[in-house]
Amino acid sequence: MTDRPAGRTGHASVPGAGTTERESRVSVAMITRGRPQGALRALDRLAALPERPAVIVVDNGTDPAVTAALRAHPVGATVLAPGRNTGALGRNLAVRHATTPYVAFSDDDSWWAPGALRRAADLLDAHPRLGLLAARSLVGAEEREDPLNARLAHSPLPRDPDLPGRPVLGFLGCAAVVRRTAHLDVGGYHPVLFFGAEETLLAYDLAAAGWGVSYVDSVVAHHHPDEGARPGRTTLVTRNALLTCWLRRPAAVALRRTVALAAAPARGDRTAGRALRGALLRLPAALRHRRPLPPTIERAVRLLEATAAREQRAAQAPGRAPS
Repeated sequence: MTDRPAGRTGHASVPGAGTTERESRVSVAMITRGRPQGALRALDRLAALPERPAVIVVDNGTDPAVTAALRAHPVGATVLAPGRNTGALGRNLAVRHATTPYVAFSDDDSWWAPGALRRAADLLDAHPRLGLLAARSLVGAEEREDPLNARLAHSPLPRDPDLPGRPVLGFLGCAAVVRRTAHLDVGGYHPVLFFGAEETLLAYDLAAAGWGVSYVDSVVAHHHPDEGARPGRTTLVTRNALLTCWLRRPAAVALRRTVALAAAPARGDRTAGRALRGALLRLPAALRHRRPLPPTIERAVRLLEATAAREQRAAQAPGRAPS
């Protein structure tokens, strides 16, 4: 769809809007902060979908003018303005406000392919134990495959007759559709992490509660991230990976990861030092919320880790041609 003015709204036109019956089973939850142009463009794309989904936007910024612009968009989104940055927890707020059985997540730089939401709803209808569907993500105008797609598609976890696609324990936050009752059942995104690689913990919690998490490549999302640097992102991801260990993994695993992270600054990794300091500040809260995974899920996590380590060693082997 071309981003061009439409009358006085300043937004892209909405081809076909009003000509298709609204998909009443799924709504879209978007979080945004300080990127109004991107958010408005994403709303243009959502408004153009044949499913015409209800949209809930959580504005994590503090500029009333941005909130007003989001509310004025023709898609007619419900815009929630908590008045502070809620991070990934904004998705929890949107899920609580949703009235549909399924909620698709988007960010202010992502949207769904036409027909994807209806396909996802059909699969969730057909598989009552499916708690979260991880979609295939295409990046940028060139629609490049997100590297995560291949990792999810080749998950070593055994297939489950109750679930579509490939069972996984991870997903991309802006390319997932969740069963609302499952999300609420496990508490959604965890407050200790706030933001940054928060998806893994939610996947763990869904699986631990008996919900399925599956990657289905026939459900497609589009992601147009800013190509610029994201200062502090690596620190947050590293911090939250360690906190996830303390929240859900065996103590020996969490301690081993902590020692490894503490040793990294001696090798010149300043990011590791910042991540460790951030994790230690949140460690008391993580220990209060600690709930180790059931043995079956812990074994699945170890299988995924062993597979990833094996693939990394193979990629670094001498003489291997670059991919």
